[in-house]
Amino acid sequence: MSLLTIHTENRPDRAEIVREHGAIAERLEEIGVRFERWTAGREFGSDAAEEVILGAYREPVERLKKRYGFESADVISVRPDHPQKDELRAKFLDEHVHSDFEVRFFVEGRGLFFLHPSEHVYAVLCEQGDLISVPAHVKHWFDMGDRPNLKCIRLFTTPEGWVAEFTGSDIAGKFPKLEQFLREYA
Repeated sequence: MSLLTIHTENRPDRAEIVREHGAIAERLEEIGVRFERWTAGREFGSDAAEEVILGAYREPVERLKKRYGFESADVISVRPDHPQKDELRAKFLDEHVHSDFEVRFFVEGRGLFFLHPSEHVYAVLCEQGDLISVPAHVKHWFDMGDRPNLKCIRLFTTPEGWVAEFTGSDIAGKFPKLEQFLREYA
């Protein structure tokens, strides 16, 4: 179940909770964030190769490539037994921005985005079937959890992909990690 909580930046313990997908999309659209549901054009197994997964989502991927000028798409997968899961998790737990927008579609699993475009923090629990597009220069951070289990399609406008520019803020440490968020809100 996808979920959105909206907090004032100085009150991470209080939240407006939005559970209905259409309402989540509307609230995120207000801050320039795209949030959609996608379904595969054909069946594939959890061990499917990247080209099979991209083929199953060819239509929506091509639509976004055309609309936003994306040059490439790839598929990433992080499982609980991944040897670098702790390093991968830690890499984006601090608030940062990108010079390009970040687009991620959850083929499997889930992850928690925190968006900090103003004096509010939007926590978006993305699950299988969710696409999120974070605009360039929007402060955010991401948590895949201590036992990550996700497979995502990512879209890029440059071959380098997203390069994180950290803000130096400690705000991310004031908000719950994925496991605590699930206990409190899911």
